[in-house]
Amino acid sequence: MPVREAELGDLAILCELVRELARFERLSAEVVFEEADFGRHLFGPDAVARALVAVTDAGEVVGFALWFRSFSTFLGRPGIWLEDLFVRPEHRGRGHGRELLAALRARTDGRVEWSVLDWNEPAQALYRSLGASPVDGWSTWRWPPPPTS
Repeated sequence: MPVREAELGDLAILCELVRELARFERLSAEVVFEEADFGRHLFGPDAVARALVAVTDAGEVVGFALWFRSFSTFLGRPGIWLEDLFVRPEHRGRGHGRELLAALRARTDGRVEWSVLDWNEPAQALYRSLGASPVDGWSTWRWPPPPTS
């Protein structure tokens, strides 16, 4: 189960996987990106995020982890914020999610942090099996961009 850095040639499948993730999370209406902009932010000269892809032995991309660097003032070192992790349902339980997370863990000696939906118990079980846990006393807040006219 190889994991590799996503490449510009993976842009279409990454966008497809993001849409599948949104359907799974019941948030399809929130996917409003333009593919070219998404690609520019991942692969352009001023890229702000990166992605890893999980690939089957046959070469099929079946999952991804989209992430960016963070920084902990308390630890005084960089970490990783995992924005999204998704493996297609028919490929779950085969280690792809674990491999994606292990590849992220290997990229920092700081924190690896993410949010998980309260109802997504299978994901929470995976994260707990790796030794991760929710952060007591903290809630995720979001300040959305202003509406476009």
